[in-house]
Amino acid sequence: MLTLALRTLRTRWTAFAGSFVALCLGVALMTVMGLALAASLDAPTRVPERFAAAPVVVTAHDTVRVPTPIGPRTGRLAHPRPIPERTVAALRALGRVTVDRSFAVHARGGPAGLVGHPWSTARFAPYELTAGRAPHADGEVVAAGDWTAVGRRLRTGHGTVRVVGTVRALGFENPVFYQDAQAARLAPATTRLVVDAGPAAVRRTVGADADVLTGDARRRADPDPDRDAEALTALNALFGTAGGVSAFVSVFVVASTFAFAVVQRRREFGLLRAAGATPGQVRRTVLAEALLVGVLASAAGCALGGYGAPLLVARVVDEGLAPAWFGLGPAVWPYHLAFWTGLLVALCGAAAASWRAGRTAPTQALREASADSGPLTPARRVCGAALLIAAAVLLGHALLTDPGDLLHRKTYVSRPMLLISALALLSPALLRPLTRLLTALPARLPGAVGMLARENTGASLRRTAAIAAPVLVTVALTGSLLGATATLDAARAAELRDRTVADFVVVPATGPAPAATTGEAADGIDPASVERLRRVPGAVVSPTSASAVHVLEDGVALVRSEARAADPRLLAATVRLPVAAGRLSGLDDDSIVVNEEWQTHTVGRRVQVWLGDGTRRSLRIAAVLSTGTGGNGAWITPANAVGAPVDRVDVRVAAGADATAVGAALRAAVDGTGGARVLTRAEWLDAAGPRTNRTTRLGMLLVLGIALLYTALSLANTLVMGASERVREFAALRLAGATGAQVLRLAAAEALTVVAAGAVLGALTAVLALSGMTGALRLLSAPAAPLALPWPAPAAPLALPWPAPAAATAACAVLAVVTSTATTAVVLRRRARP
Repeated sequence: MLTLALRTLRTRWTAFAGSFVALCLGVALMTVMGLALAASLDAPTRVPERFAAAPVVVTAHDTVRVPTPIGPRTGRLAHPRPIPERTVAALRALGRVTVDRSFAVHARGGPAGLVGHPWSTARFAPYELTAGRAPHADGEVVAAGDWTAVGRRLRTGHGTVRVVGTVRALGFENPVFYQDAQAARLAPATTRLVVDAGPAAVRRTVGADADVLTGDARRRADPDPDRDAEALTALNALFGTAGGVSAFVSVFVVASTFAFAVVQRRREFGLLRAAGATPGQVRRTVLAEALLVGVLASAAGCALGGYGAPLLVARVVDEGLAPAWFGLGPAVWPYHLAFWTGLLVALCGAAAASWRAGRTAPTQALREASADSGPLTPARRVCGAALLIAAAVLLGHALLTDPGDLLHRKTYVSRPMLLISALALLSPALLRPLTRLLTALPARLPGAVGMLARENTGASLRRTAAIAAPVLVTVALTGSLLGATATLDAARAAELRDRTVADFVVVPATGPAPAATTGEAADGIDPASVERLRRVPGAVVSPTSASAVHVLEDGVALVRSEARAADPRLLAATVRLPVAAGRLSGLDDDSIVVNEEWQTHTVGRRVQVWLGDGTRRSLRIAAVLSTGTGGNGAWITPANAVGAPVDRVDVRVAAGADATAVGAALRAAVDGTGGARVLTRAEWLDAAGPRTNRTTRLGMLLVLGIALLYTALSLANTLVMGASERVREFAALRLAGATGAQVLRLAAAEALTVVAAGAVLGALTAVLALSGMTGALRLLSAPAAPLALPWPAPAAPLALPWPAPAAATAACAVLAVVTSTATTAVVLRRRARP
């Protein structure tokens, strides 16, 4: 069998070229994704940055620990409580104590993300002066980098300051160093300090009042210490999704290619059976061919992936999606995984084809050599129906039990694959009526090209299905993925419009807080500005703060819920919340507003929560909000969000007041501070509206690029294989009087018809996938959101990415027409008898 397989590969190499390239590309992609994934999993331990030269760092507790029957559970606090003054005083008895403070600095003409610190902490990085001197008085600062110079005056939210020195930027933050006494007035709370004493003595003194960090643990005191972990988690999802799609599409293409190759070799298999070959020998021949192709393609793919992985890693670092230190490690398991997966894909893809080849009888093969009959085999029908039923059952179960799961990226990326596989398997039963419908008008036009295109696509259903399948995959993935994000964005934008009744919104100068509750606030509006806003005549001012609460569910799961703190007397006047039960007016310092996702969400019941500073409280549920798209978090009063800075001020123009005058007064109240800006309702909706982040966008492009690449490969391979078997058919057309140009037009018409049919099935798949999402949104009481399909639709919003599926279909059509006409032109040059 192996000798026969080798000779077959040598003589019929064109039939296996597509499978080889598809499998090689799939293995290469899996190798690249695996190496990148291994690098993110085996990330090196980061060394401290801002406190690299500090002996011992003491920080306020930034986590809450809750004991449970299966062990303690921890959660990140939104705004930790300061270190107690008695603890600071006791530490001063041990040695020199340097108090660190951090506060936002907004300098006109300066870079974003400036943060202020006391000059005494600069030595712990260490920062060293490159010009000028240290600050000795109020209004003097030292800046990092080359964005300013010594002697320059900066207008900031804390007043005008003069740059007296500069230090070299270290890359992890944009610091501005103040004189220690002024920094203490700007940020009086003590949440972090450095002690020149032994770690053991410091731990005994601190006890349970704070955390003591030494060695590499000092990195927990760096700015945003979890940023690398969060970036790597996003990369894990990106590479995992892309690798999964690569495996899915490669199996799809390889199986389709092998199946079509077996159909085209029925005469060959019939002759083998007539010569005495058993069905098992025929099946083993096909599997041996797949084994050889799999070994060669997998080895080539691993080598190609080894060269491609560094390019991908460099790209994600350059795009800022991964830390600057991110790089490939010495892991070899991705090569093993990709190689053996590729080999398994080749064998699985050929398994069904080998079974059909083994069942070929000599007389049946010769009788079927000129026409298709029964293209939808019982096994294909059963598998397609099973996948369709499974997709429907999973969708129904999700809608009944957890509709919110359908809004998660991992769900709307993976679920369409079931529908794609089901419709691809059942496509022979759908393509005949569909192609007849698409060619109904062309078949009535003068000439025989339209009629022949209709009959040929309907008669050769296996070839039609093999060409339509990759188009179905591309259009379905493009429509469902981009349509899902467009549908979610439309629903979230509608929620934001419904909730926002304020005429003006004041936000930090660095940008608005997200429309939903955001948890930790990186910046805030200073209290003096808030007080000036309150004094604006004709304005109803409602300041709110971002916070978070934790709740223990089922006795073992510590769940964090984003929250906002607001004065309940002003809340209803500036925000319209989707209340499902209870009343917002019932919110007070002893109560909380939750949403329907909470395990306990009955009005009047009490729930144990841990506030943003770790305080444990028993709060009464005053109202329950509908779940929506996931942005309806909890609401509490400012008394339960101590330490949370105001990061948003909603302003409603009072009845009878002039909106223009109120807007001007609001801008005058914050003008000159550099720390806040006033947005109109329209500007707020535009700035705070939903947007796809760069990691998600890159992941979508990567997935769709893989699908389009495989589609191009499969189309070209199938059309070449199909044209090589139509020598006699084209010769018969020429003898019947058809010109070469007419035959070429026929080939192009058939290719366009099949591509159009595949695009229609892909669009149907996307509609079915998105129907589940819109059903989930309705069950979650989200604002009415019609299917936001990424192609023109009467009920869909206008701002949609509809060109993407259209462009994918057009690319498939161009490729199919060019490949089909080129191979047909080559075939027409051959001499063949009808």
